[in-house]
Amino acid sequence: MAALLSILSSFLVGVVLVFAPWTPLWDSNWLLQLWPSARGLLLNPFTRGAVTGIGLVNLVLAARDLHARLFGAGPHE
Repeated sequence: MAALLSILSSFLVGVVLVFAPWTPLWDSNWLLQLWPSARGLLLNPFTRGAVTGIGLVNLVLAARDLHARLFGAGPHE
C-alpha cells in the first residue's frame, strides 16, 4: 500500500510541476509579492522549463515504479 501511495504522490507532483509553470497561477504567486527581485528568475522561460523537466522526471519515475510493481521487476532491472 505504501508503494502505491508513493507512486501516486510522485505522479501527482509530476503533473503539477509539468503544468503549473505555464499557468497564470505561476505569474501571480506569493513569492513574487514577497521578493520582487525574484520575479525575473521565476518568470524566466528557462526556469519554467527546468521545473517542467523536474515534473517529467517525476512522471517517468512514477511510471517505472508502477511498471515494476505490476510486473514484478525490480526497480533497477
